[in-house]
Amino acid sequence: MNYYLAIDIGASSGRHMLGCVRDGVLDFEEVYRFPNVMVEKEGTLVWDFVKMFEEIISGIKRCAEIGKIPVSIGIDTWGVDFVLLDGQGNVIGDTVAYRDSRTEGMDKEVFKLMPEKDLYSRTGIPTLIFNTIFQLMAVKTSGFPANDKTMLLTPDYLHYRLCGVAKTEYSIATTTGLVNAKTREWDREIIDTCGFPEGIFQEIVSPGSYLGELSEEIQGLVGFNAKVVVPAAHDTGSAVVAIPSAAKDTLFISSGTWSLIGVERQTPDCSPESMSLNFTNEGGYGYSIRYLKNIMGLWMIQSVNKELDEAYSFSELSQMAEETDIKSIVDCDEQRFFAPKSMIKEIKAACAESGQVVPESPGELAAVIYRSLAVCYKNAIKNLESITGKTYPVIHIMGGGANVKILNRLTEEYSGKKVTAGPAEATAIGNLLSQMIWDGQFKDLSEARACVKKLL
Repeated sequence: MNYYLAIDIGASSGRHMLGCVRDGVLDFEEVYRFPNVMVEKEGTLVWDFVKMFEEIISGIKRCAEIGKIPVSIGIDTWGVDFVLLDGQGNVIGDTVAYRDSRTEGMDKEVFKLMPEKDLYSRTGIPTLIFNTIFQLMAVKTSGFPANDKTMLLTPDYLHYRLCGVAKTEYSIATTTGLVNAKTREWDREIIDTCGFPEGIFQEIVSPGSYLGELSEEIQGLVGFNAKVVVPAAHDTGSAVVAIPSAAKDTLFISSGTWSLIGVERQTPDCSPESMSLNFTNEGGYGYSIRYLKNIMGLWMIQSVNKELDEAYSFSELSQMAEETDIKSIVDCDEQRFFAPKSMIKEIKAACAESGQVVPESPGELAAVIYRSLAVCYKNAIKNLESITGKTYPVIHIMGGGANVKILNRLTEEYSGKKVTAGPAEATAIGNLLSQMIWDGQFKDLSEARACVKKLL
């Protein structure tokens, strides 16, 4: 039996998912889980990559402990964040998290060098203040380290730590705002115009590429050898791999900390109209394009729950939301909800400012969030259908949000479309599928997706 290990790391937790194909059916199990949070260090939000990698190693060792050695390992994470390495491969400084405020005003600095419309026409990536291009401008403003030799996005760095090969995977690269949407390569004109060190950018490889074997050091830590095969390393890219349908133009919502709503295409749309509607052209498996809108997502309810000292499970919050009749909504895309000191206070203030009923109980807060997300979904779908000239009768929701029944119901109610859901573990499954296709378990993506459909 061939096993494959997907390491799926989000903004709040990471998990190791071990999978195999048993009698033509995809079988998988979670073998390890660990918390992952941004921490504040001297006023800056950063990631603790030392702790994160220790957890990655602990999860890999778990495979040996249960006697299921994977053929290959692949890692997916969130986008845009990166590390800088010196000539010896050591991390320079702290890895700043995308919700940190260092990028404030950096969009204006970039646009002085290249107009926003020109950037979008080349990359198809809208202005999101946390994008790598603006983070790099913040680094440039303070001064690039003299010994800076390599930039690796989060999953690329973690793969590098495993096998010693420094490459950048395509889907994660496109989150930077520095990849040309048509050539699928680094846009050297943007890089040169912005004044970023050209040599720090690594070769872009496609999802499903073999990088190498575990280094001798890592083999010594985990007790076995395995191959490192990059999946669609951006978590949404892996989630889309696991769409349980080969139907063309399937409308999806990848629902997690962020909600990504869109369709899979073969060509980008970098038009002024697309830019005005804030749609993005991110990379996918097989050099496809994920044409989508980025919406705040479950970050809001996660933040509220944290403020409540996690006194309730998300299932309990969902049930309490069902039992309220509050109809207030907020605009989830407002910057005020991106990284507030108190999400509860911001939601209450937004409702009060618009003359709506102010939520007081945890159930009412949850209801406002879920209702607001459903309205955002409806508006995004309307814009998507307008720009593509197509009507999508079905919305397929995958990821953790697929389990939130009230959100699925409200999405169906507001959009007027049929909603199907699952798998909840889409990101980890998509990661596994990329590795399995590489190893010949499936002949292509269509066959792999047909296997996912059997799970629902």
